[in-house]
Amino acid sequence: MSKRLSIALTLLVNGILPWALYVWLSDYMTSIAALSIATLVPLADNVIYLIKHRKLDAFGSVMLFTLIVTLVLVAMGGSEKILLIRESMITGSVGAVFLGSLLFRRPLMFYLAKRFIDNPDFAENWNYGYFRYVMRLMTFVWGILLLLEAAVRTIMVFQLTVAEFLAFSNLVLYGFIGAAIAWTVIYRKHSAKRLNEIKQGSNLKEVLV
Repeated sequence: MSKRLSIALTLLVNGILPWALYVWLSDYMTSIAALSIATLVPLADNVIYLIKHRKLDAFGSVMLFTLIVTLVLVAMGGSEKILLIRESMITGSVGAVFLGSLLFRRPLMFYLAKRFIDNPDFAENWNYGYFRYVMRLMTFVWGILLLLEAAVRTIMVFQLTVAEFLAFSNLVLYGFIGAAIAWTVIYRKHSAKRLNEIKQGSNLKEVLV
């Protein structure tokens, strides 16, 4: 299976399919039941991936975590205000996962990038200190931006009317996500160029030695 097909299937199974299944089932059962069934899709995919590769798929695990958090929040119910900040609690939780991964040997962004970048030599870049710095910085930036998004929208819930919140909520969400993606694209180009320069310099030293 090609890398692109593998990525497309990952997005389909862990993102699009659970969402579509939830939307369809919501017309026939409660939200909790629909979410529970939808969560089984990425769960099964993660189990199969774990059995096949003896390790978890980073992207699939994050999506599964998001669905489980959503399920817990739906089960909690609560006031109208709590219902409005559900999405922010989810993005905030994912942001915390990003930052928490910095405590481990390799941060979450490394595994996400490895999953989606079509480069068989990608993992070998970890041998370079600059590359490790880039992965940790990207992980940190995404974690902070997701937490900021959650904080801003949570404040909005208690400062705005429901109508006002619904009107501006998605603008804030897409604004933060868009900023994170734009920064990542720009910084990746810069860092990739810098990493190639470091590699070339390293190879030249080996030749001279």
